[in-house]
Amino acid sequence: MSGVEWPAAPGLRRPRILRQQWLDLAFLHWAVEPAAVAHLFPPGTRPDTFEGRTYIGLVPFRMVGSALPHGPAIPYFGTFLETNIRLYSVDETGRRGVVFRSLDANRLAIVAAARTVFALPYRWARMTYEQSGSTHTYSSTLRWPGVHASALVTVDTGPAVPADPLADFLTARWGLHTHRGGRTWYLPNWHPAWELHSATVTTLHMPGLFPSVGLPEPAGPPDHVLYSPGVPAEFALPVKPASRRSASR
Repeated sequence: MSGVEWPAAPGLRRPRILRQQWLDLAFLHWAVEPAAVAHLFPPGTRPDTFEGRTYIGLVPFRMVGSALPHGPAIPYFGTFLETNIRLYSVDETGRRGVVFRSLDANRLAIVAAARTVFALPYRWARMTYEQSGSTHTYSSTLRWPGVHASALVTVDTGPAVPADPLADFLTARWGLHTHRGGRTWYLPNWHPAWELHSATVTTLHMPGLFPSVGLPEPAGPPDHVLYSPGVPAEFALPVKPASRRSASR
């Protein structure tokens, strides 16, 4: 590692509402023109950009030990596999975050709860995760009505990488934007600085996955790939709408 450190998360106000661990994450990203995805963002937000481009992210990982702020993890339902497709957002107050196009998980109860409480686009899927040395394999097949999509991702991981501006832009995100009740809300989170590693994609097969969330099939391999062993994370209550105008659009 170089002497440059990954940035620390801003403080998270109380009360906290949720804690969990995000483990064994693969970050696959494709650069796109902001205008190509701008119509997919909630009112009051727009594509965040790095050197004139924005990114589509595909992130498979293990969710472990979800729990309320205090007390033990939720048995069985608090640990599951997830694969999300995300975009990078900034709102009219300058808050940077992510916009999830999908969050596929293999716990139907979690899917139902997250869709109801947070208006997040969770979908039920059959999923597996396997690790063999430095090789990580993630598979997912949608079990969602009317959707035919799947993903098979294998990455070989390497050494830890030093901080750099693009990796920071893609991974140092301290909240998400979601649209609920006619308003766009920001759900803040906190986690320690990522330990990020180099990674190479050796298998990538995802028929129908991007079109299932309104995105075109990628024209080629990812432009940027990383892996992280993971971090603990906490969430606070959603904050007021991203802008006054968002409530009336």
